[in-house]
Amino acid sequence: MSIGFGIGILRRASHSQRPNSNKKQSLPSLFFSIFPRSFSQLHSQTPLPSFGIAFDIDGVVLRDHTPIGGSPQALRKLYDHNSGTLNIPYVFLTNGGGFRESKRAMQLSELLGVNISPSQVLQGHSPFKQLVNRYENELIVAVGKGEPAAVMFEYGFKNVLSIDEYASCFDDIDPLAQYKEWITKTVANQSRTFKEIGPRKSVHSERVQAAFIVSDSVDWSRDIQVLCDILRSGGLPGKEIGHQPPLYFAHDDLKYQATFPSERLGMGAFRIALESIFNRIHFNALEYTSFGKPNAFVFKNAETVLKQLASSLDHEVHVVNHPDDGSHFKTLYMIGDNPSVDIKGARQAGHPWFSILTRTGVFKGKENPSDFPADLVVDTVEEAVDYILRKECTS
Repeated sequence: MSIGFGIGILRRASHSQRPNSNKKQSLPSLFFSIFPRSFSQLHSQTPLPSFGIAFDIDGVVLRDHTPIGGSPQALRKLYDHNSGTLNIPYVFLTNGGGFRESKRAMQLSELLGVNISPSQVLQGHSPFKQLVNRYENELIVAVGKGEPAAVMFEYGFKNVLSIDEYASCFDDIDPLAQYKEWITKTVANQSRTFKEIGPRKSVHSERVQAAFIVSDSVDWSRDIQVLCDILRSGGLPGKEIGHQPPLYFAHDDLKYQATFPSERLGMGAFRIALESIFNRIHFNALEYTSFGKPNAFVFKNAETVLKQLASSLDHEVHVVNHPDDGSHFKTLYMIGDNPSVDIKGARQAGHPWFSILTRTGVFKGKENPSDFPADLVVDTVEEAVDYILRKECTS
């Protein structure tokens, strides 16, 4: 189902699943020539085929806060080794999040040792900003680790509370709170948005118009309880049954690779738990909208951002007419570690996407997975970048 804000999103319910009906649209026919001086085999006047790269983060370039797979070296190859300017357009295309794109870009820059701009960071919740016109002044609740309310506030939502702040307004809404010694008692004082919403009584009388799962839930028991209260009551916990407010998930990843050797349960697992419980206690099945990979519109948006990034590069890039197939890029590379998310998404997006699967995250097998086979399987992200540059810089 498409909502009228320029991109398609997938609407789901418990008993049915509608396939994404978005059709791939071609971008203006352009050719981008890039001159990476770091590759001596290229003559400075030889134009390269137009290409760009999308990197997943967790399990590809980082594990927790530690670079993996030679990622710092790999990324440095995309910059001019003398001036440090970007030669090859790339973005981070991740389902992760919980922090503002500006903050994530700063963290990535420090960890990876290259200059990364906020426009290069496309997180699972980044499309939420397209819903500002619909909920700008409405009360919404943001769920997840990190700074979910700050993320939404920066996007332009003016009346947003984190679920920590919202739950703190209702005495005894979490019956297990007394046993959770790790819960901070000062959460209500940590957010400027909480102070702006007014006294507690306004929260009790103002309906929540939408709930956004921005990043992974930190407290499943409390968050499922409070979300069920919100969604069953039409946005007024403790009141009579009402129409379910809209519910949005940044993505639907069942698992992801963190520091622990085996995969950890992700937002998709939290969605399954919430949906199962809600459908047992409510007469209507849970309705929700999922963003994130592998939805095709995410890759289409990444293509648009890469086009804008390529156009913004200074003297290292120039644009000329290209009489080819109508696609702006000849090839776009998706480098990921999860076959069912990264590889499936790139395959569904179709031309000009080329999928590369690394063995540093969720996928650790020797053979190309049969369910969602990649165009190329490599050990590390550095190996993937080397392959791309050999292929593109000699063709």
